[in-house]
Amino acid sequence: MNKQPIGLFDSGVGGLSIWQAIHRLLPYESTIYLADNLNAPYGNKSKEEIIALSEKNTEFLLNQNAKLIVVACNTASTNAIPHLRQKYKVPFIRIQPAIKPAGLQSRRKKIGLLATAGTLKSKMLSDLIQKIPTQDIDIIQQHGEGLVELVEKNKVHTPETYNLLKKYLLPMRQQGIDQLVLGCTHYPFLIPQIKKILGSEINIIEPSEAIARQTKRILEEFEISAPKKNKGRHIFYANKSIKALKVLLPADNIYYIKQINF
Repeated sequence: MNKQPIGLFDSGVGGLSIWQAIHRLLPYESTIYLADNLNAPYGNKSKEEIIALSEKNTEFLLNQNAKLIVVACNTASTNAIPHLRQKYKVPFIRIQPAIKPAGLQSRRKKIGLLATAGTLKSKMLSDLIQKIPTQDIDIIQQHGEGLVELVEKNKVHTPETYNLLKKYLLPMRQQGIDQLVLGCTHYPFLIPQIKKILGSEINIIEPSEAIARQTKRILEEFEISAPKKNKGRHIFYANKSIKALKVLLPADNIYYIKQINF
């Protein structure tokens, strides 16, 4: 079983930011990635729709013999993880906005959260905010409407994307944030643009490295790590378009990209 792949799914290519961190830390592990870009974005869907799509994605990955599943999507994680863990026996890794570390690091006690509507209105986010050790933290929440679609269309470095980010981020900067939490796995691909707008004084927090470490820990806990001499094999599926996968995947890795009807 140890040579079976790690499964990951997202509403599109955003979860590649998580895949890259896992691959750097665990190069001997094989992976299967599912981009459900036919149904992107998840952020404007109901909780019931998100759970149904997450079930479908999970069963696809289980049929590909995934030994562990990373829900590489904040919206799916914050809305569907309890249901998935109850229904399926495979271990799940969830993504959640890094509210706690941002609160601990903030000197001004003001942090920004850029996320999808589905994440912002989730119970899990509300619970996370309640658990911040320092209760006097001011969290400025912003729905990043339209950003997922721009990343999916390979428009990361366009004036359209830059102007939309300015619309969302400049009010946060004016309100004095010193931490910005990226609450969607698509958003790390926008970090170069974000830094141009916010400057170097505002710290940007995204979860990929922490998720990679958690994946390693769970693999070891369940004794399902691949042998370190293993050569990982990586397959990427998309059910609408594979163009964004081709653009965002690093050129120095050997992998397979497949378009599927799903």
